[in-house]
Amino acid sequence: MAGYVDWEFAKTTGRTLVPAGPAIGPDEAAAEVEAIREAARAAYGPVAETSRLSTPPDSPEAIVVDRPTWISMNADSMQALLDPAIDDMIAAKGHSEPNALVAAIGGKVTGAEVGGLLAFMAGKVLGQYDLAPGGTPQLMLVAPNLVQVQRELDVDAADFRAWVCMHEETHRVQFTAVPWLRDHLVSEARRLVVDLAPDPDRVTELARDIVQRLPEVFGEGGTGIADLFTTPEQRAQVANLTAVMSLLEGHADVVMDDVGPAHIPSVATIRARFNERRKGAGAADRLLRRLLGLEAKMRQYRDGAVFVRGVQESVGVEGFNAVWTSPETLPLAAEITDPQAWVRRVHE
Repeated sequence: MAGYVDWEFAKTTGRTLVPAGPAIGPDEAAAEVEAIREAARAAYGPVAETSRLSTPPDSPEAIVVDRPTWISMNADSMQALLDPAIDDMIAAKGHSEPNALVAAIGGKVTGAEVGGLLAFMAGKVLGQYDLAPGGTPQLMLVAPNLVQVQRELDVDAADFRAWVCMHEETHRVQFTAVPWLRDHLVSEARRLVVDLAPDPDRVTELARDIVQRLPEVFGEGGTGIADLFTTPEQRAQVANLTAVMSLLEGHADVVMDDVGPAHIPSVATIRARFNERRKGAGAADRLLRRLLGLEAKMRQYRDGAVFVRGVQESVGVEGFNAVWTSPETLPLAAEITDPQAWVRRVHE
């Protein structure tokens, strides 16, 4: 599969293009890494108590990484996720294998594209639960980004570390306390890769549609450039997977803010400034975010949090936790913005 994406070249490209982190001396950096580790450990109890979900004791602890390491780990996970899907896509759509020269050139091109995307994201992500298909799932906290954002917001460093770790620890709890969830998301993502791949015979038609529909990407309701390549049926599939992602992100936001007042004195200030920061990106950054669908991700946090709070107000935290019973109890796309519809389907 290296003929389709040169993953090592993607890593090299990403590490070359990623911006340097904030200026910080070696001693201060070591102290920051240890402080982040301690904040991650301190989040275990409050998150478990608030979410009423428990991580098994043998689950790996969070690791603290720099931007190049984040790029390498994500490239490995993307490879593990996509290579089987590409095999299935070739089999399903009858594509032929490229010759060696085409494969080598194409692999470098796609590797460069992936590396550029990873370089952009590596400067944005504060933390991530890496599903690591075929490997060991791991919670990562990106130290330079935590330092940079804390400085930009001008908030208490210890409180900010704790606040971010509450959110990310919630993701670790979601996937370790609900063991079927990881395999479900990986299989759904692979299935979508196969389903969304365009038929070669439609490439010309797609190119014409892209020119006609490009303004949709820049509209407030657009979800990113992927909209230009998908049919209504495919967008419905994406919407249901997006609903699950909204659930995960919204649940983490609700837990982090519910835990906050008792453990993070300046949580209200952090939340207010963090939300303002999301609005304040420059024009070029906003354009790239919209093209990549990151603006839609911001809506995931908002819609998911509204869903979680709406369900909890109706049936409490234990009633909400029925969402983790099976894939059939996950919210559908229409239910994310209508929590009572989910309550009626699952509880009545």
